[in-house]
Amino acid sequence: MDLIHGFHTRNLRGDVLGGVTAAVVALPLALAFGNAALGPGGAIYGLYGAVVVGFIAALFGGTPSQVSGPTGPMSVTVAGVVASLAAVGVSRELGAGEILPLVMAAVVIGGLFQVLFGILRLGKYITLVPYSVVSGFMSGIGVIILALQLGPLLGISTRGGVVESLNTLFNNFEPNLAAISVGIMTLAIVFLTPRRISQWIPSPLLALLIVTPLSVLLFNDASLQANNLTPIDRIGAIPEGGLRFAMPNWNEHFPVIFKAGLVLAVLGAIDSLLTSLVADNISQTRHNSDRELIGQGLGNSLAGLLTGLPGAGATMRTVINIKSGGSTPISGMVHSLVLLLVLIGAGPLAAQIPTALLAGILIKVGLDIIDWGFLRRAHLLSLKTAAVMYGVLLMTVFWDLIWAVLVGVFVANMLTIDSITETQLEGIEADNPLLDNSQTGDVSLPRDEKALYDRCGGEVMLFRLRGPLSFGAAKGITERMMLVRNYKVLILDITEVPRLGVTASLAIEDMVNEATNNSRKAYVATNSQRVRERLRKFGVEVVVGSRKEALEAAIKDLRG
Repeated sequence: MDLIHGFHTRNLRGDVLGGVTAAVVALPLALAFGNAALGPGGAIYGLYGAVVVGFIAALFGGTPSQVSGPTGPMSVTVAGVVASLAAVGVSRELGAGEILPLVMAAVVIGGLFQVLFGILRLGKYITLVPYSVVSGFMSGIGVIILALQLGPLLGISTRGGVVESLNTLFNNFEPNLAAISVGIMTLAIVFLTPRRISQWIPSPLLALLIVTPLSVLLFNDASLQANNLTPIDRIGAIPEGGLRFAMPNWNEHFPVIFKAGLVLAVLGAIDSLLTSLVADNISQTRHNSDRELIGQGLGNSLAGLLTGLPGAGATMRTVINIKSGGSTPISGMVHSLVLLLVLIGAGPLAAQIPTALLAGILIKVGLDIIDWGFLRRAHLLSLKTAAVMYGVLLMTVFWDLIWAVLVGVFVANMLTIDSITETQLEGIEADNPLLDNSQTGDVSLPRDEKALYDRCGGEVMLFRLRGPLSFGAAKGITERMMLVRNYKVLILDITEVPRLGVTASLAIEDMVNEATNNSRKAYVATNSQRVRERLRKFGVEVVVGSRKEALEAAIKDLRG
């Protein structure tokens, strides 16, 4: 196995250009996500995470063109970790030195879980999440980002989750006019920048370069005093020297940390692998899911040791990288090296960035994350799908991220099984007059088989089942078991069934036994060796190779 999946130097120029472009997009987002996750003073840790996760995930991951770093779901989850630790008495203040080592312990644990997922080859299962659940979850993340950034945009200090933040916002509604001005300028730039400009310089970076110096010029101490305005919050001093090792704290509040690590691992895996699918579609390649999980896990574990925010495959940065020419892991590594140079050389400048500016950038991110198209159309496609999607959205916002996904997947799969079961049992309803309330007894069969069926004189009960039979179909089979007594011969036609589940096999066995116990003949028609072998193991021996053979045998039984 190659050390780096998809590595080659044939596209070096495109990879460098793609990496630099992705870094330009990533810089303001990394700072904004850090501030959103950890509060005042946390922006720099978002940049640390972008450097570390971006480099290591590219080096060891399984999606060559993917660019990784802090994302909305991961940052919202870290904010939840901070709130959980605060609930058990840990100070939220980064300067107090209590919260950061505990958060980073959760980040390291999450990375190790992701590595374990990859080793156990769970990648292909993680992406088997119904779209209604993914849509509801991502839209919920978008709503959370919007709710948490309203306070900073207005210059009002808020902490905690959605309910706590909104409650604080309304109870202490004293907007800072200077912060509002910064926020409005930022929103105007990120929303109104013409496409011909934003394709050369991303609107978040443009806002960073324009609004930051304007905020220094317009809202310095002298102008604030002259206009009787309250000072605005800024990122503040950035530690010199860049990345440094810091030992996380695993000894305190371990249950909270362990749960948080598991949540980070699951959400990071889903986030990354969904982005990998996007990368595959654009670049016409195929990623390695398990290897991607290992690369992301290694990146997150190292980020936690270097006080960086956890990350995942970032959709917008990945798409921009590919469209700018990036196609190998070199592009993701270049992206991280560019951010590292910025980290080392632009610390004093970055310290002046207003938090209201970062809030404006994140509001644009939150609105982009919400799946507006599906929200508008879901109820037209299916009321059940819409209910799942909106349910997951509400649970994500007001309850718990991981439980929202788990409950959503469970409900969506139950609805899918119910739909499949209806399809599997359609043949039963169509072929039996006692079930569809018709008295014609007509069944759709080839001419020769229809002639044989008519010769049976209505004494044959014909069940035709289609598709792979799951445990859902077993209930439908069992409910019809008593009807066997109304006929002299039972024919179970499963020639169109390629696979039998254990529960469905038991239901077929019970139906055959019911016929035998009531002195009725029973035949199971299948030409699948796999299905025949499964039934043999369950003791069902009355198996013939085709429906025609079963009808011919039924005629002999009726005559004899």
